[in-house]
Amino acid sequence: MDACFYCEKDERLDKLMIRITVLPWSIVYLNRNQNHKGRCIVAFREHRTEYFQLSPEENAGFFADVSLTAKALTNVFKPGKINYATFGDLVPHAHFHIVPKYPDGLQWGKFFGDEPKLFLDEDEYRERIQQIKAELDRLLS
Repeated sequence: MDACFYCEKDERLDKLMIRITVLPWSIVYLNRNQNHKGRCIVAFREHRTEYFQLSPEENAGFFADVSLTAKALTNVFKPGKINYATFGDLVPHAHFHIVPKYPDGLQWGKFFGDEPKLFLDEDEYRERIQQIKAELDRLLS
């Protein structure tokens, strides 16, 4: 199995996401595919493949970071609902996909997917990242 790109922080990670900020227990990334406006990934800062491998303190802290990120996305983008997903077959590292969904929007009422893909230009990514980071910073203060 390949080395974990969340740990290696190499071009595989850069191809899929952009780092927004570091939280107490995790790193928040903006997914480059923005077919769901604001879609992020919250990855545990240390390598763990299963949530039961986290200590009670790590578990509580990580899920607090996930909740904080979802709240920031809700405040910034006003989705109708946040979807949460955790995978790991191909990338075995504890992480959550935080996916804002919008009424009458793409895949509302269905499982979210990666198609159709929507990539932004660099200025749009910077703006979206700045909005999310500013709201996370505000919520943490």
